[in-house]
Amino acid sequence: MIWLTWRQLRVHVLVALAALAAIALLLLVTGLQMRHSYDTAVTAVTGCASGCAAAEADFLSRYTGLSHLATGLVIAVPGLLGVFWGAPLIAREVETGTHRLVWNQSVTRARWLAVKLATVGLAAVVVTGLLSLLVTWWAGPLDQVAMDRFSPLLFSARGIAPLGYAAFAFTVGACAGLLIRRTVPAMAVTLAVFAAVQILMPVAVRPYLQEPVHTDVAVDLSQSTSGRYTLLRSGSGAEARVDVQVSRPGDWVVSGASPVLDRSGRDTGRSLACGQSAAPAGDGGAEGCTVPADLHTRIAYQPADRYWAFQWSETAIYLALAVLAGGFCSWWLRRRRS
Repeated sequence: MIWLTWRQLRVHVLVALAALAAIALLLLVTGLQMRHSYDTAVTAVTGCASGCAAAEADFLSRYTGLSHLATGLVIAVPGLLGVFWGAPLIAREVETGTHRLVWNQSVTRARWLAVKLATVGLAAVVVTGLLSLLVTWWAGPLDQVAMDRFSPLLFSARGIAPLGYAAFAFTVGACAGLLIRRTVPAMAVTLAVFAAVQILMPVAVRPYLQEPVHTDVAVDLSQSTSGRYTLLRSGSGAEARVDVQVSRPGDWVVSGASPVLDRSGRDTGRSLACGQSAAPAGDGGAEGCTVPADLHTRIAYQPADRYWAFQWSETAIYLALAVLAGGFCSWWLRRRRS
């Protein structure tokens, strides 16, 4: 069974490995260049009052295009493997009628399915894992400067999480092929389900994998924000108000825009939006008002040191979903007559 599965899959695997080798060569060359640039243009900068920020911005902009390409590739590959490896796995057998011969041999349906899922699924996970490893190494200096690994796109394209995505996408594709019994519709359903789960996970599940940390952050409207927080003005007239969006490099702020509070904890958002705020130009406030002292805001965030805990948790969730999908496939296949 393993040899037969390999013969059916060998072209796909060889093409994937050839593409992976080409990508690895590109990432190796540009990654070494990036590290040389980081050592000479970023870490070598002294007197970081303004020089570091300018050097870091120039460093990030230099590799922005390639970074977006590498990140998008890691995000897309699990879905593509689910579509082109998972969905046809069983659907093609049914469409061509070869399933009748296979299912009437000495090998049971359950064993046939198990070998198919394990062999091809493992290949999909290995290909995705190697790509993720390469991109995570390549983007190391960029992530160290930007300090935004918790952002939805980067989190999904780094570390071990893509391995779970690949296992899930492949198994969903196999289930779609078994249920729909036609290759092209199964491919479409696989892509739709995988995309929906990938959108839902960072919005509805990931923020709640661990209880966030709550803290107060001082807000000084009379000085430049220096990127730590941004004032957000909304409404007009009596309904106008000012809220604040806090940024903590390396951490993941999950609370979104928060009200500006005075020392007693009272929301001052309405009074600051009266058209006379002394907020710096471009921050969204009005101009010329006396600003009260001791302003702060309360935020909820996930600390940077929880990054790998989130990676392991999300990977475990996707692997569990893949196991459930594989179990459903096995149950469904055993109860079908043909």
